[in-house]
Amino acid sequence: MISYIKGPLIEAGDEVIVVEAGSIGYNIHVPLSLLETLPPAGTEVRIYTYLRVQEDAMTLYGFGSRQDLKIFKQLLGVSSVGPKGALAILSALSPADLRLAIVTGDAKAIAKAPGIGLKTAQRVILDLKEKVSMEDVLPSLAEDASGAAAPAGTRQAAGMNGTMKEAVDALVALGYSPVEAAKAVRKVEGAAEMASEQILKASLRYML
Repeated sequence: MISYIKGPLIEAGDEVIVVEAGSIGYNIHVPLSLLETLPPAGTEVRIYTYLRVQEDAMTLYGFGSRQDLKIFKQLLGVSSVGPKGALAILSALSPADLRLAIVTGDAKAIAKAPGIGLKTAQRVILDLKEKVSMEDVLPSLAEDASGAAAPAGTRQAAGMNGTMKEAVDALVALGYSPVEAAKAVRKVEGAAEMASEQILKASLRYML
C-alpha cells in the first residue's frame, strides 16, 4: 500500500522514527541497524515501508533499502516470527549479517535477538536457506563496510574481494562464527588493498 516515505527526518527514538511527508509526520518502527545509519534530524531520507493492519491499529515498519524490506517480509513468512520478532532479529543483526547467518547455518547468531530462542533461529534458517544465496550476502557485506554512515537508501553495493574472503575463511577456521568473522574483517580500514594475512592480523584485534 505504501512503498516508501520520503521527507525530512524529524526525530529518532529507540525504536521509532518520525518522517514528515505531505505535512504529516509518520511514526515508523525501525531496527537498530537502520537507526545507526540515519543522518542528522532535518535531513531528507527515503524509508521503504511495510504496513501492518490490525483491527485496532495500523503500524508502519521501515527499512533503508528494498533488499532490507525484503528480508523483513521473508522473516514474517517464518512460523512463530511476527513483526516484533522480525524487528528484534534485524536489530541484533544487520540485514547483511542475517543473510550470512542463514547461508552459513549460524543459528546461535540469530538466537541472540531478544525473544528469539534457538529453535526459532533454526526455523528461520530452515525456512529461508533456499531464499538467500551467497550472491546476496557478499554485496551486502561490502555495502555495510563502505557505506554504514551514509543516509539510508544511498549506499552502493559491491562484492568482497578475494583477500577479504580468505581472511573470513581463516577466522572461521580458527573457531569464530562466520558472522563474527565477517564483522571483524569489515572493521579493518583499507582491507580491500591488503593481503589476506594482514587483514587476518588486523581483524583479530576486534575479536578480543
